[in-house]
Amino acid sequence: MSYKPDGYTSVAPYLMVRNAEATLAFVTAVFGAEQLRVFPRDGGGIMHAEARIDDTVIMMGETPEGPDAHVHVYVADPIDTVTRACAAGATIVQELSDKGDGDMRGGVADGNGTFWWIANQIDQDRGARAVK
Repeated sequence: MSYKPDGYTSVAPYLMVRNAEATLAFVTAVFGAEQLRVFPRDGGGIMHAEARIDDTVIMMGETPEGPDAHVHVYVADPIDTVTRACAAGATIVQELSDKGDGDMRGGVADGNGTFWWIANQIDQDRGARAVK
C-alpha cells in the first residue's frame, strides 16, 4: 500500500471555508473539479472534503468565521474560466491582464471567503527571465 492515496499530490492546499458545499459546487462549475471524499460533520455541514482540479487535490474544512484564502490556478482559457466563475456567483476583484511576468492573471472572489487567481502563461521567456 502506498503512503498516500493513488493520484494525490504530496502537498495539497487546505482551505478553511465558511461553506464547503458551496466551495465544492464552485470548483466543480468553474474548474471542472472532481469531488473525491466528503466527510459530513455531526449536526450538519462538512468536516472535511477533497476535490481534484486537473493534477492537484485541494482539501477543505469548514469554519463559520473562515479566514480569506487565496488559490492560484493555471488554466488553458482564463477568459472562459472567469466567465464561468462569474456565472457561478463570483465577483471580479482584479481584471485579467498581462502582469509583465509572463502571465495573464486576474482574480475573482467566490463570496465564500476564497479568492481565486486565474492565470495563463503567455510568454515563457519573460517568465524565465523574471527568476534570474
